[in-house]
Amino acid sequence: MVDPGRRHGRARPGTLRSTVALVGACLMALATSQPAAGDPAGDAVDTGFTIPFSGAPEFEHLAPTRMTGPDQLNQPLGQQAADEIAARIGLTGADALTEQRYHDLVTGGGVGGSRDAAEVIDECVRILTNTNGRPLYSDVDGRLTPSVLASYGLYVNTSGLLESPANADAPTRQVNSLIAPGGFVGTWLRNNGATRTLIALYRSAYTVEAVYGFAAQQISGEAQLVTNTVGGESSQVGMSMAPPLWIVNFALLYILKPSLAAAMPAHWAPIPPAVADAVGASPTGQVPFGDYASYFE
Repeated sequence: MVDPGRRHGRARPGTLRSTVALVGACLMALATSQPAAGDPAGDAVDTGFTIPFSGAPEFEHLAPTRMTGPDQLNQPLGQQAADEIAARIGLTGADALTEQRYHDLVTGGGVGGSRDAAEVIDECVRILTNTNGRPLYSDVDGRLTPSVLASYGLYVNTSGLLESPANADAPTRQVNSLIAPGGFVGTWLRNNGATRTLIALYRSAYTVEAVYGFAAQQISGEAQLVTNTVGGESSQVGMSMAPPLWIVNFALLYILKPSLAAAMPAHWAPIPPAVADAVGASPTGQVPFGDYASYFE
């Protein structure tokens, strides 16, 4: 949910202006940012990701770590961990929307509400919280099929195609025109008495991480996968699990509703090599899930 640049692989009119505004704001934040309160700069660790995929060093350690056991696969953060991470990136529960404002935003209500925008936001939430107990359902070879793949940084779209949430086709990529400066979400928040929430978001690590996420997406081609290397061993994971993208998405979900951020994946898992190779070789960054589902069983 960083690059406001494309829908189905094509730039949309007006989006370039939003992109430039976003990058400009982020670059200024990058030059002037300080660690969030209580977040010592010495906490930097080698996560196996490299710049720009590692994001801002002072926040890198807050992102999910590689899973160390099968019980961690697709496990959600939980509320306590989510609140602790939020505090480290400069957010609190008081910065989130009220229940009424959240309901209005995701149902197309409020001043200037939009059902179309609400639908995209809802799809993004479901994709980013595709953890245990929160399956997505897709048409796979004519059958309605559940899937839970958040730790891999992958998801199955409604048509049964496996892809990264950063794929140009994904709602989680398309939403960026809505959340870019001057876009629908910021306008809706201001018009509905939630300016404090918007200010809190831009004062948080969201702003500095957005520039890293934008840069990472621009150099990752159609597949939108990330290489992680630790101890000479390399693996790949979907872009949404790289530290800056994960933190940006976490901040966005937290200000919508803290319990949504708590449902994000706590650990990342390497994509099975055969699947990563297929996604990387695909001209669209998509492969039929039915052909590769067995790798995730």
